[in-house]
Amino acid sequence: MAIYYVYGGLVVIIVIALRGIFIVRPIDRCLVERFGKYHRFAQPGLHWRIPVFEKIYYVNVTEQMVDAEPQEIITNDNLNARVDAQIYFKVKNDELSIKSSLYNVNNYRNQIVSLARTTLRNIIGTLTLKSANSERDKINFELLKTLAHETGSWGIDIVRAELKEIDPPKDVQETMNKVVKAENEKIAAVDFANAVETQADGEKRANIKRAEGIKQANILRAEGEAEAIKLVNDAADKYFKGNAQLLRQLEAVEKSLVNNSKIVVNSDTELINVIGDMAGVPLLKREVSK
Repeated sequence: MAIYYVYGGLVVIIVIALRGIFIVRPIDRCLVERFGKYHRFAQPGLHWRIPVFEKIYYVNVTEQMVDAEPQEIITNDNLNARVDAQIYFKVKNDELSIKSSLYNVNNYRNQIVSLARTTLRNIIGTLTLKSANSERDKINFELLKTLAHETGSWGIDIVRAELKEIDPPKDVQETMNKVVKAENEKIAAVDFANAVETQADGEKRANIKRAEGIKQANILRAEGEAEAIKLVNDAADKYFKGNAQLLRQLEAVEKSLVNNSKIVVNSDTELINVIGDMAGVPLLKREVSK
């Protein structure tokens, strides 16, 4: 009978031993309390505790995110803006920080959310809606600085704070959209006007170049005509001075050539030499009959 008691006692001891085994993962740290008081700190690995008398508390030390939850905030220009933000944090993995996260604050996740909402109201309440939208980086920085200061005794490291949205009321949003649309249309109109002006300027320069070309051509044509007139005058002075009959004969030849008419000119006449001289052909010498 005694042997059964021994076996029974061994079974109880084994069960108690097995129930006392616990494992701490790399992403966690653990605090062990005995009789309601802090007893020891447990790093990742295999550990044992006294069942019933010792209680364990796990704390996640990886980076976590909490949403500050959307809220209506009155801006400095008396507009209701719907504001939301996200806070990224992690509990420091040293023993003192783990103890602080459990003993210095009650549910640090909820406390971070409440603190972030209050801080956002304080910051955005001093800004206009337009400046709040244009100064997001400044708001993020102020929110991060305030949270880091207020949570300094919680064993928590605030990694970053980011505004998720700053949405104005629907009617204000519609007005803002119209303003943006009008500004975009204005910019487009200015760009179009500049393009038209550039095109007109190009056409003006092209017309000037074209006019200069026509002017130069007219000058060259006039110079050619003047040169032709000069040649005619020189020829007239040389051949027709005091010989009007010969000039009329030459004019008759010119008109006949224009009309593709055939004419017969006596080789003995002076007109042959005049035409040849003007064309650059040597003068014909008359043979004197013996």
